[in-house]
Amino acid sequence: MRRPPVPAAPRVSPPDLPPHLQEAVPPRRGSESFQQRWTELADQTDAAHAALTECAILGASVDRLDLTGATLVDVDVRDLRATTFTARGARLRRVLITGGRIGTLDLADADVDELELRGVRVAYLSLAASRVSDLFVAGCTIGTLDLPQSSVSRASFIDSRADDVDTRGVRAQDLDLRGLEALSFLDPASLRGVILSARQVQELAPALAAALGIRVVD
Repeated sequence: MRRPPVPAAPRVSPPDLPPHLQEAVPPRRGSESFQQRWTELADQTDAAHAALTECAILGASVDRLDLTGATLVDVDVRDLRATTFTARGARLRRVLITGGRIGTLDLADADVDELELRGVRVAYLSLAASRVSDLFVAGCTIGTLDLPQSSVSRASFIDSRADDVDTRGVRAQDLDLRGLEALSFLDPASLRGVILSARQVQELAPALAAALGIRVVD
């Protein structure tokens, strides 16, 4: 039997949206939205525990977008400018976030299945304690990437940068970081199971040696 290629690439597909979406009242806490789009949102938008299905957020600018505990299925987010976008404990399936600037993108403790980030600038991206399957990040600039205690399966980064990466306690399967230029990893010893390039390993060698208690003396 032929062995599958390593690493397995994320299986992502664009949100399944109809040709036309209805401009509607912005989502509210606990509301249900189907085949709707929003180009403007309130500065403080509380849509916690809402359900968004086949919807789009296009060019909106907000201070805080709260989708805590919400369900997002087939959602397209483009050119969002947000100080805080939180979806802690949310369920995301086939969500695409393209362009824009986000201060904090908080997906901690979320169930994530088919998430794409393309050309986004994020100061702080948290996937702490989340359960992630099929994540694709391309052309993004990230300040801090937090992955502690998360479970990540089939994830890859292309042409992306991060200042700091925290992988403490991560459970990784096919987590491909070769396309992520990271300035530092908080705990190099926690990179067990991730995929790096030979160049990245060489750059990390001093930190890896220190983490393993190896003294390097020339």
